[in-house]
Amino acid sequence: MTSSLDSEDHQRAGSRRRSVARLSAVQALYQLEANPGVDPEAVVREFARHRFGQEIDGDQLGEADPALFADIVGRTFADQERLDAEISAALTPDWPLARLDSVLRAILRAGAFELVHRADVPPRVIISEYTAIAYAFFTGREPALANGVLDRLARTLRPDAF
Repeated sequence: MTSSLDSEDHQRAGSRRRSVARLSAVQALYQLEANPGVDPEAVVREFARHRFGQEIDGDQLGEADPALFADIVGRTFADQERLDAEISAALTPDWPLARLDSVLRAILRAGAFELVHRADVPPRVIISEYTAIAYAFFTGREPALANGVLDRLARTLRPDAF
């Protein structure tokens, strides 16, 4: 019985590390948008050295999956033009991507990246994770918007998963 509990604890810890990696990736993507010209690899290194597992402003930050974090940040930044086009196609004409809050853009870009490039992650997991991240930042309609846009993208990009 102990090995079963150990396995469940290990799975939960891995899931938590992936969730922290996604949240941190959104923060890093926001930082990159707010500071044009900053090297994404430098931001990844800064997060790994100074944020993961550290206490900042009285809050203990969890350990992140560093490989997932680096993959999301680096490849989202590199493929931003394509991801923005995919996201824009899922938005209504009266709400273009540029009109959205920069944190919401970062959430949608990271989610779109995973939908496009991470076939190993089920779309429903991606939608759920990034909608939860939206709730961490927003109390208004933004989480519902993130959920709707990511759902629309998932159904377009991975129709066989539904």
